[in-house]
Amino acid sequence: MGWNWALGIARFHEVWVITRTNNREPIERLRAKESLPSIHWIYFDLPGWARFWKRGRRGIRSYYFLWQLGAYFIARKLHRQIGLELMHHVTLGMYWIPSFLPLLPIPFILGPVGGGESAPYPFWCAFTLRGKLYEIFRDLGRTLGNLNPMVRLSARRAVVALCKTEDTKRKLEALGSQRALVYSEVGLPAHEIHQLASSPPNQHHAFRVVSIGNLLHLKGFEFGIRAFALFQIHSSGTSEYWIIGDGPERERLERLARTLGVAESVHFLGRMPRARVLEHLMECDVLIHPSLHDSGGWVCVEAMAAGRPVICLDLGGPGMQVTEETGVKVPAVSPPQVIRDLAAAMNQLAQDPSRCEELGKIARGLVQQYYSWDRKSAWINRIYYEIHRGF
Repeated sequence: MGWNWALGIARFHEVWVITRTNNREPIERLRAKESLPSIHWIYFDLPGWARFWKRGRRGIRSYYFLWQLGAYFIARKLHRQIGLELMHHVTLGMYWIPSFLPLLPIPFILGPVGGGESAPYPFWCAFTLRGKLYEIFRDLGRTLGNLNPMVRLSARRAVVALCKTEDTKRKLEALGSQRALVYSEVGLPAHEIHQLASSPPNQHHAFRVVSIGNLLHLKGFEFGIRAFALFQIHSSGTSEYWIIGDGPERERLERLARTLGVAESVHFLGRMPRARVLEHLMECDVLIHPSLHDSGGWVCVEAMAAGRPVICLDLGGPGMQVTEETGVKVPAVSPPQVIRDLAAAMNQLAQDPSRCEELGKIARGLVQQYYSWDRKSAWINRIYYEIHRGF
């Protein structure tokens, strides 16, 4: 996301990008292939003694806090040297982790940020102990973040706060944001939209649904499997459920499929490169995305670009991206209700291939209109222009 925002903004403006040193190699490789004269890269990382404890995702938020503090001093020095006109905090995209850039005496844009989304409490009963602890500590971190003076300052000083979802918009407004706009972080390059749009309908004899993502409790794949089992009871045709991804929930989900008697129809394909994921997506009829709190939902837009209807919960980013004309949004009231409604949506689309085709056609158009990086960069340029004019 950060890369595409930088490229898009540089279509219209001269941009200085402060990023981590570990991004230098891929950036320099791309710079060698194409000229990017409007982008100036500044690589910064904390010294080794200040980041020895960070391993992968572990410790990322503490590390990020310190990194943001260092990035502020770099930005301040840069502003004194060349006179920046605007600061834009793009990533990390959680509203409750502070940025120090609002301390600079120039207009500040925040986002797109998320993090205001939560799994509805009736669904906690389906979580393992690990899942419950994750949600508890996440809620605690967000509560402490809301009390952080720099988080409040970021919300109040942002001339525009871009929010991935309505949930995050409400959180930022409660912190004092004066102009919070809901705007999805998700975008696809034009060549990828064209590639996905050219994919033909699934020619396989079976009705095939797919879920894609890390196998975590918050992704709600348990409800997808239970709904698929219920759908199969009332379905007369052949059907398959592909699950692409890996994670700590895999063993439990495989055991659930065996318990429900659908292990032969539910295929766990594991983690794979993104190109292969998209190939598998194009071999399926429908995407099932039962995520309980997802501010992005990139796979929903990828499926829509491929002309595949999406069945999702009416929550977070997916609930904003998917419309009644491009898929089925299921209210998240209780686990039994969600399972019934997901199964009913699968049955509806399995029995009516022409409906699948109609939804997919509209979905392709929606992606081209709202989710191409070219359109998104033109949109943010208008926001920059408004800020420059003082609204």
